[in-house]
Amino acid sequence: MPHVNFGTKNEAGFDLVESPDLIAVRTRSRRSVTGVGPVPLPATAEVADGTLVTSFPDAGVEVYRVPTRARSVDERKRTLRAAPDVQFAGSVLVHPDTGEPVLYTENLYIRFREDVDPDDCEAIIRSAGLTVKEQLDFATNAYSVAAPEGTGQKVFEIAQTLLNRPDVIYCHPELIQRRRRKQIFPQQWHLKATTVDSVAVNAHANVEAAHAITRGAGVTIAVIDDGVDIDHPEFAGTGKIVAPRDATLETSDPRPKDTIPSRSRGDNHGTACAGVATANGTEGASGVAPQARLMPIRLADGLGSMREAKAFRWAADNGADVISCSWGPEDGEWFNAADPLHTTPFRLPASSKDAIDYAVTNGRGGRGCVVLFAAGNGNESVDIDGYASYENVIAVAACNDRSKRSVYSDFGTAVWCAFPSSDFGHQPFSHPDPLTTGIWTTDRVGRFGYNPGNTQFGDAAGRFANDFGGTSSSCPGAAGVAALVLAANPELRWNEVKELFSRACDKIDPAGGNYDANGHSDFYGYGRLNAETAVRLARENIGRVVILNMLLNEPIPDLGTVEGSVTAGETALAEKVAVSVRLRHTYIGDLVVTVVPPPASDLAPVVLHNRAGGSRDDIDMLYDESNTPALRAYRGAKCNGKWTVRVEDRAAQDSGTLEQIGVQLFLPPARSAPHSVSTPRAGEAKPHKNGKPGTRKVIKGKK
Repeated sequence: MPHVNFGTKNEAGFDLVESPDLIAVRTRSRRSVTGVGPVPLPATAEVADGTLVTSFPDAGVEVYRVPTRARSVDERKRTLRAAPDVQFAGSVLVHPDTGEPVLYTENLYIRFREDVDPDDCEAIIRSAGLTVKEQLDFATNAYSVAAPEGTGQKVFEIAQTLLNRPDVIYCHPELIQRRRRKQIFPQQWHLKATTVDSVAVNAHANVEAAHAITRGAGVTIAVIDDGVDIDHPEFAGTGKIVAPRDATLETSDPRPKDTIPSRSRGDNHGTACAGVATANGTEGASGVAPQARLMPIRLADGLGSMREAKAFRWAADNGADVISCSWGPEDGEWFNAADPLHTTPFRLPASSKDAIDYAVTNGRGGRGCVVLFAAGNGNESVDIDGYASYENVIAVAACNDRSKRSVYSDFGTAVWCAFPSSDFGHQPFSHPDPLTTGIWTTDRVGRFGYNPGNTQFGDAAGRFANDFGGTSSSCPGAAGVAALVLAANPELRWNEVKELFSRACDKIDPAGGNYDANGHSDFYGYGRLNAETAVRLARENIGRVVILNMLLNEPIPDLGTVEGSVTAGETALAEKVAVSVRLRHTYIGDLVVTVVPPPASDLAPVVLHNRAGGSRDDIDMLYDESNTPALRAYRGAKCNGKWTVRVEDRAAQDSGTLEQIGVQLFLPPARSAPHSVSTPRAGEAKPHKNGKPGTRKVIKGKK
């Protein structure tokens, strides 16, 4: 059986099994094999008596379940392969626990250790009979590679052989599974207390009060989803749409691509999610952050595709501050306790994990993008979902218009917070009917959206829907709150926003929430987000920030050392410390970068960079507790004295330049306004009232 390992060689993988009655077909034209015209072709007949299980229209792939009594799967495959428009026809692998189809390509993701030379990486790839499709830039020494056409299931053996090498961290085939949407003015009860259809509803996230402080100006929310109707009037205005992307087709047009009106199918989901987060609020629906910019990223590929990973890279590189993802693995039926999906773990592929890590490390100029995922709608543990439960994201659950848990919402230790959404009544669970139909938000204009132009489903013009919901709606709602927070305090790191959320929640449903001693509930996380509280906490978090910089432009000699220092006269104890380093070097895998605190602090030096990054050029990083946990030791430290940054070159042949170092001291809030230090050039004696001029020292020679 093909074996897959999404993690390192020391982590458990899983086996796939071949389905006896599923067949996958890929056409060259990317059209359905059954939709080639009025006259059926022989290829059509091979699946006409079957049932379409799933499809990936942008890839031209369809999976059919066919009866095997009259004709075997192998016979059908042979006929299909003879058809001119059929590029591939093959058996289908399924998950052993659920029977869910798992499609594989003849592509692999491989990531080598950072200290491996790229030339050696490519030589290893070639020796395995593979070709480099792309060197991926969201992780060091990461590649998308292709096996020869016709390799088939041997791609799993190739991946396992490479993974077993000591110089390889990750290697797995590109597997594609169904990506499930997490979905199920006066109408916008989630934003404020209001009356809907003569019923008073007071179960909101206090967004209207937050708008008195900020409406999210200057912040960009990326919505990775299916198509977004960027021509909708609620997304109009100069600068509202930024860096639009179709990650699947690799174009700049993120609009929906389907042409079949349907309330339950089609590219409707992304427009609704984008509206919950960022709609202008000028025509009939306001987003949580109506003045935030929108970066719509259309992603039609299944879970685990390389384009999924590249979508995160696009968002981070093009200015996204917040990334909202209302999708994930398939949920179990929320009303069916026996559904095997409730207990089937779904691992986060290494390619997607590395891309998310890139976003939280490099986005926002090094402060990190805030990444949010919908917890899920299966009434099951979110902890089995490798996407939503990943520690570098925020998992958002759903609560209803009665300030209770939505019946379908996933639960577990990874749930961080809840945000208002739709609900269902369910008598077997003694769960009452909701007061409203769901969340009022933007819809694709005209007959193609959730609302075809019927007031039963929204407005008569078909521009808004009244029943959007699921954790799909909760996630962009929370993403909007994150945008309000960053508008109030742009200096916050991604992990600081996550921590702030835990203090900005209302403890709803105290009797049923089962909050623990730390204030966490498996159903609500730390509670329902309160947008006004979050914004006020962000503002209060602006203390005094003393920034001590030194421009050096000193050479880093081969096998030598260079140091730069700044001196602080501030006597207050630091709440936290961050260190910035900018250097140019042709092989940063040679370098060790260390910060040495003042002797009076009685603290040990902390290594910021330890020969990582392989052959990558240059370092331009702000090191803080989110990416260098050892800096937590400087909490409460004495600040005054000389802070030194030391750069050591520990291998021969390469050299570079240390351009600038800096130390940021975060001090308790005071009545005086925050301030920062101007940046003197190397050699300038430009004193600051909190410190003396910086110094630098070059120690040349062999080590």
